[in-house]
Amino acid sequence: MWDESIPISALQHFVYCPRQCALIHLEGVWEDNLYTLRGRRAHEGVDLPEGLVREGVRVEYALPLFSERLGLVGRADVVEFHGGVPYPVEHKVGPRRARKADEVQLCAQALCLEEMLGVEVPKGALFYRASRRRREVVFTPALRAFVEETVEKVQELLRTAQLPPPVNDARCRDCSLAEACMPYLVDLVREGDS
Repeated sequence: MWDESIPISALQHFVYCPRQCALIHLEGVWEDNLYTLRGRRAHEGVDLPEGLVREGVRVEYALPLFSERLGLVGRADVVEFHGGVPYPVEHKVGPRRARKADEVQLCAQALCLEEMLGVEVPKGALFYRASRRRREVVFTPALRAFVEETVEKVQELLRTAQLPPPVNDARCRDCSLAEACMPYLVDLVREGDS
């Protein structure tokens, strides 16, 4: 078993693409593109640790998170406390769309909050900057189990230190690591075998 803490973001990277996760968290590779730069800029407003009360709801920004049970560490963009119940809100730059990777990241934040605060966190939201709208995510037993399975898979990836093969599919088009990953090699190898 992997014996170091895993960044919550590694779960999001793994669900999006295991190779991307390995490049970032094993190889230390990072490249910016338009999407990562937009994301960094969007997070500037929520990455300052401070709290406030808005319309009777306590709001904490850049709240540090951890789970000893799962071996996770991270930081929530925003956590609202509605009557003492945490409601994590993860900020995303792109258009409003359902992405399993983003739901996993948000649910992992909720699992950390539950362990840290000893209260159930039943739901949270993904906030899409482009539309200025939220999409609520309910932390179902199935989603919670998927998060825990993903933690185990990321631990295994980090323990074995094996770089997964490239996928060369639609995900690669928007990935900032496409040059380092070289997903097009998959097609070149297939053509060479023909």
